[in-house]
Amino acid sequence: MSKLRLALLALLICTSLGFAQDTTTKAVRSWRQANEHAIISEYVELLKIPNLAADPATLRKNAITIQQMFEKRGVKSRLLEIPGVAPAVYGEIITPGATRTIMLYAHYDGQPLDPKEWASPPFEPTLRDAALDNGGKVIPFPAQGQPFNPEWRIYARGSGDDKVNVMLFMAAFDALRANKIPTKSNIKFIVEGEEEAGSTHLADYMRQNKDLLRADVWLICDGPMDQSRRQNILFGVRGIQLVDVTVYGARRELHSGHYGNWAPNPAMMLAQLLASMKDENGRVLIDHFYDGVQPLGEIEKKAIAEAPKNDEQLKRDLWLGRTDGNGASLLELYALPSLNVRGMASARVGSQASNVIPATATATIDIRLVRGIDKDVATQRVIEHIRKQGYLVVDKDPDEQTRLSHPKVAKVMVDYDHGGYNAAGTSMDLPISKLVIQAIENARGPVIKLPTMGASVPLFMIQEVLGSATIIIPTANHDDNQHSYNENIRIQNIWDGIETISALMTM
Repeated sequence: MSKLRLALLALLICTSLGFAQDTTTKAVRSWRQANEHAIISEYVELLKIPNLAADPATLRKNAITIQQMFEKRGVKSRLLEIPGVAPAVYGEIITPGATRTIMLYAHYDGQPLDPKEWASPPFEPTLRDAALDNGGKVIPFPAQGQPFNPEWRIYARGSGDDKVNVMLFMAAFDALRANKIPTKSNIKFIVEGEEEAGSTHLADYMRQNKDLLRADVWLICDGPMDQSRRQNILFGVRGIQLVDVTVYGARRELHSGHYGNWAPNPAMMLAQLLASMKDENGRVLIDHFYDGVQPLGEIEKKAIAEAPKNDEQLKRDLWLGRTDGNGASLLELYALPSLNVRGMASARVGSQASNVIPATATATIDIRLVRGIDKDVATQRVIEHIRKQGYLVVDKDPDEQTRLSHPKVAKVMVDYDHGGYNAAGTSMDLPISKLVIQAIENARGPVIKLPTMGASVPLFMIQEVLGSATIIIPTANHDDNQHSYNENIRIQNIWDGIETISALMTM
């Protein structure tokens, strides 16, 4: 067959696939428009269940509820369990004659919270007519037969991160079944309950259930879409390591008038130590911090160059008068490791402040890792920097003799239980990568393809234990306030997400 005929055949096949996918999308959209109230009602009930790690009983309730949601639809499912660990929910749709298996991943647990910071109770899903930052007012959920405005938002913990994707799985399956649209692949689902704690036992679940959880590709349905509101596909993530640093002053708090100018102040010491780690433009000053960074390939550079540039709009939205990075864009900076101070604590502030010199000061640091830099190597570089600032580094509270014998002591605690994995990625050029891109573009139009996201998801352990490719398909709005108070999901993101997941389930 001539090259011309092969090219024409390939074009015909692609056109046919695009037409079939477009037909599927229209059918899914029509079903969704007729069932919006049922979708939102079921979703709201899921959001009402607290999902904090501090309450294992409610985590288990989430898992059981999600399993029941699968079972109600006839999707074979089960709980995967390890004693003392939040259960993972597994489901599967076996397609006769399928030549590939895809795994759809989500999680049901949420970040810790302080209810006093929320404008409405975090586990009482609340509808607003716009984003709270833009003056959104509380409105009642519409009665049956009344439409949902796509710009309305539902406020609740887990609404964007990540219970929305659990609901998308269910709604996409309902839409396909109602329209008698077949799947072409074996579809597996895994919904875990420890992602916000670093997926501490996900690797154990995978090792114990290798055959069950193995797939050609894990599609990670988590995270926010691009700031332009266009669908994005992410082929990698940064890794993460958490470190707590505590410095010490006197054995107890001292009166600042009687002892000021004489007793060292650990709050000031810690501020100076942290300031020594970065310059005013955000570049990390720790020796060798950037050594080993794996450079981007040409395909990856091209993808970043073609992606929308949202920095100026983001600065306006976030009220930022400047940014770090010496003029580099946000997307360009994802290719570098970062060092972030998550928070600092020393004595008390505001109306609770005392007239004292604090006794200790603590900071929690996260290191975001890129490919080419191992988490333990990066951590050791930070520890060595602290030593170079004159500190004796210890791994437990120092005793009297230790503190008397050294002018500066820092306790460094590496959190291996709730964070600690390397960066990972999948080539954008693999056949499965191209298939995912094509499926979503047929359903949603041109997508934004990026080599990595700024956040961390445990893709490294999936690739290491199962050998599966991993690709991230975000669905939440970029301004969903994930990990913070007033977390929310935009209604249109739910509608778009149903079409996206349907496209993946039928590719």
